[in-house]
Amino acid sequence: QVQLVESGGGLVQAGGSLRLSCAASGSAGSRDAMGWYRQVPGKQRDFVAAITRDGSINYADSVRGRFTISADNGKGMVYLQMNSLKPEDTAVYYCNALFSYGPIENVRTRNFWGQGTQVTVSS
Repeated sequence: QVQLVESGGGLVQAGGSLRLSCAASGSAGSRDAMGWYRQVPGKQRDFVAAITRDGSINYADSVRGRFTISADNGKGMVYLQMNSLKPEDTAVYYCNALFSYGPIENVRTRNFWGQGTQVTVSS
């Protein structure tokens, strides 16, 4: 099984910075990508950023230029540096890991989620 543990959330004023960390343990095949999503009560969980095993990175438009994702594949860690935070960034942030497994002719994927960490940005 795979476990993801986030840390680094908290309360910060608008314009401030926070750094989230996620530690992955266990294995379920090949860890193809890790990323971050966020969710506010009553709304769907939204994509924030992701980094693949080969280093390809993607950001949501709402955070591009302010957030930076990075990873240490050897340690199973992924980080999210969040700068110039806005009140609308307030959410529970979830770490995500995408694994692929099975024979090459029938590869399957599986997502794993952390428990979430609260980020609150005050105006």
